[in-house]
Amino acid sequence: MRGSQHCTVIIPALNEEESITKVIAEIPGWVDRIIVADNGSTDQTAQRARDAGADVVAAPQRGYGSACLAGIAAAGETDIVIFVDGDLADYPDRMDTIVDPIVEDGIEMVIGSRVLGGAEAGALTATQRFGNWLACRLIRLFWGVRHTDLGPFRAITRPALERLHMRDTDFGWTVEMQVKAAQFGMRVIEVPVPYRKRIGQSKISGTIRGTLSAGTKILWVIFRSAVARYRTGR
Repeated sequence: MRGSQHCTVIIPALNEEESITKVIAEIPGWVDRIIVADNGSTDQTAQRARDAGADVVAAPQRGYGSACLAGIAAAGETDIVIFVDGDLADYPDRMDTIVDPIVEDGIEMVIGSRVLGGAEAGALTATQRFGNWLACRLIRLFWGVRHTDLGPFRAITRPALERLHMRDTDFGWTVEMQVKAAQFGMRVIEVPVPYRKRIGQSKISGTIRGTLSAGTKILWVIFRSAVARYRTGR
């Protein structure tokens, strides 16, 4: 519990056997439940997560969003849902920075900004930095909401999450969440978080195909939502 709030961490994971135990070990003791959503790993990710004390749920349909959705479905009753990647690029031991604004100030969603926090040299590729900048500029253009990052390290209240009706199953997950929160006028803030080089190769930025697919999907989600907004007037 953090304050009086029950907290659940969801870790989408695909072949993270080298890092998953370290990620779980860094999660603060006040977290009530840790769920690892195994996205079809072919290594020992699931077993190592169980050995480290996490609950493991299967998310056989490949895709980052698919894994997050599986974790949400397994979370049950909880007050705050926290998302953190399984590659140890984030700093789980600093989870209080994204949870406390919810507990203390009634914020509905907190995004950990790697841009504001200062990413370690080489942790974010030039393509990722440009993609983040472009996506955030477009969100500001269409919805008037300022963001600096689409960072995966984030916390959201369960009621707010349910209101968003998340559906993206792959690379558009984080931007869908931010766009929908803007559409609903939710209380959202960014906080600076550090970011380091991940353990292992990224499934997205580690390949040209993954980078192009992610960038295309992110832009598609933004423009699709913008078109829908102008058609419906909201």
